[in-house]
Amino acid sequence: MVVEKFEKGNIVAMVAKTMFGLEPVLSEELTALGAGNVRILNRAVSFTGDKKLLYQANYSLRTALKVLIPIRERELKDADDLYNFVRSVNWSKYMGVEDTLAVEVALKSDLFTHSQFVAQRIKDAIVDQFREMTGKRPSVDLDNPTLRINAYLNKNFLSISLDSSGNPLYQRGYRMRQGPAPLNEVLAAGLIKLTGWNAGDPFMDVMCGSGTLAIEAAMIAAGVAPGDLGRSYGFQRWKDYDRKLFLEMSRKDIPKAPAIRTIYASDIDPEAVRLAMAHAKNAHVFDFISFNTCHFNDVTPPAGPGVMLVNPPYGERIIPEDINLLYSQLGDKMKKSFEGYTAWIFSGNPEALKQVALRPSRRIHLYNGQLECRLHGFSLYAGSKKGSGSEAGKQ
Repeated sequence: MVVEKFEKGNIVAMVAKTMFGLEPVLSEELTALGAGNVRILNRAVSFTGDKKLLYQANYSLRTALKVLIPIRERELKDADDLYNFVRSVNWSKYMGVEDTLAVEVALKSDLFTHSQFVAQRIKDAIVDQFREMTGKRPSVDLDNPTLRINAYLNKNFLSISLDSSGNPLYQRGYRMRQGPAPLNEVLAAGLIKLTGWNAGDPFMDVMCGSGTLAIEAAMIAAGVAPGDLGRSYGFQRWKDYDRKLFLEMSRKDIPKAPAIRTIYASDIDPEAVRLAMAHAKNAHVFDFISFNTCHFNDVTPPAGPGVMLVNPPYGERIIPEDINLLYSQLGDKMKKSFEGYTAWIFSGNPEALKQVALRPSRRIHLYNGQLECRLHGFSLYAGSKKGSGSEAGKQ
């Protein structure tokens, strides 16, 4: 497939990248936006759409990391084949000699084992083409290029795409600084959607840290799209950028505060809560969240149904005995106080998860960075307290 031009109204193939396990959620988001030919891939979803959908996908998707436009793909034989293949693309359709470029490479291949080498060969092919045509060469800018090129080499099969997003889409822009164990915003939004939470029902994070889960939930409830926070995108530097078309989807107002706050965020660390509150203000959803500084054992949830979702420590900074006690106390609190809720725990510590002493109604395999994790859901109906005997430890 070759993309020669991307004019308004033309339908082209695109790929939205995501994290392992979030592909079905991203697929639902794209379908809701009106994307065509939606198909789930590994850590990605392919689809078709026009320029407006490209802008909307970047602006609105909560569980996408990048939105790419594939332009060429082919099997390769060696380094010279790589160079000649990339040079066969007419790069003047996508950038000028005064523009800048950056090349990002991901590979799973025995043909080439170093991504830097592949990136260098791709860059050489592009700048050599311009030098031959104009006598000048474009420069490299790794931070804010005019055109960011994404290359993926699987075995000996190379796919070259234009990266329309620029910086990863999890960079919403509301964080001033990170807590000690920050949760990726895309992962946080994906976790919320996987719980099946209905905005309007109580949502509780009793270990909120810097507030990412509560903020992403509030953005969903308030209808605040990630793009409403004012970040920039790679496509805004492209030759065919349509500023008027992009401005059509920009937010015109700040969401109004609800009559009753149904999103609750608490943490034992006062500094974490202060940071979470600042982040919520940056995201325009402060008035949607009730913040509190306390131990989770002191939380009194409103009547269910509702969702509790927590991302407790995994054990890197706490000795194993404390971790086991923490998860055991969390399980006791769930059984004691959260009747009528669905409680969800996202953790990379499978042994600690067993200390919750309830049988999960759902288990979802995910990753937090490179760390393999599980999202366990617990349906806390009347009588769940009895689970500490017959249900204990059944994982």
